[in-house]
Amino acid sequence: MKNVLVAAVLWGTAGTAGLLITADPVSVAAARLVIGGLLLALLARGARVTPALLLGAVAVAAYQLCFFAAVSRTGVAIGTVVAIGSGPIFTGLLSRQFSARWAAATAAAIAGCAALIVGGEAQAGDEVLVGVLLALLGGLIYAFYAVTAAKAINGGAPSDAVMGIMFGGAAVIMLPVLILTGPGWLAEPRGLLAALYLGAGTTALAYFLYGRGLRTTPVATAATLALAEPAVAALLGLLVLRETLTPVSFGGLVLLGVSLVAVAVPERKKISVEAGVDGQRAR
Repeated sequence: MKNVLVAAVLWGTAGTAGLLITADPVSVAAARLVIGGLLLALLARGARVTPALLLGAVAVAAYQLCFFAAVSRTGVAIGTVVAIGSGPIFTGLLSRQFSARWAAATAAAIAGCAALIVGGEAQAGDEVLVGVLLALLGGLIYAFYAVTAAKAINGGAPSDAVMGIMFGGAAVIMLPVLILTGPGWLAEPRGLLAALYLGAGTTALAYFLYGRGLRTTPVATAATLALAEPAVAALLGLLVLRETLTPVSFGGLVLLGVSLVAVAVPERKKISVEAGVDGQRAR
């Protein structure tokens, strides 16, 4: 679980790093995925490319497009809440790896995430419904490629190779998007450094660790732990960007933190009465 949490922390720094760049957000996302995907692709040499992993690569790229199409219609707050918050639900349903404690903690974490990011503000507009549906589609796509990666890793494929194939393929898909949206901002030192950090740190290293975490962590649990991302982003906003939190947002941050602890702490194994009796008989 530690690797998954570290990955979520790295994802949470992306927003602050992105503020250093004055460019089209879609172009920034494309550059991030191209750089990170190419770095991860170096780990995929000699790996077996399967149709499922290629479909996962398409899903990785599609998630980026759905997410930014959603936030352009709903605003960053609502789009992020719906996309990130729905991910664990879809992941649990697709993987069928969930327990009562996971369900309760995930529900509380999503509520905390919503309170943290939205802060009680409402969004209105004709395109909001379309944006919400796109964000839900993004959450479903994220769940799909997370479950696809977990199945391949649990089936014996090296986690590094799985992430390399999926994100390397996504990098190839997103390269035309980067070209069409204009990569001129990469010629600026600040833009280039920020893009390198977003690609190498918040994508390549983060998903390298996430893949390692999927070796021992159920994918549904990993998806819930990934909700640490908005909490880290909020803390960086407070400490680095001097932002403030409303009481609702602060309460959401606390609720989210408690929920993540509940998911991260291993459940105690119950010893049945019958097992105890059988053990005494064996003696």
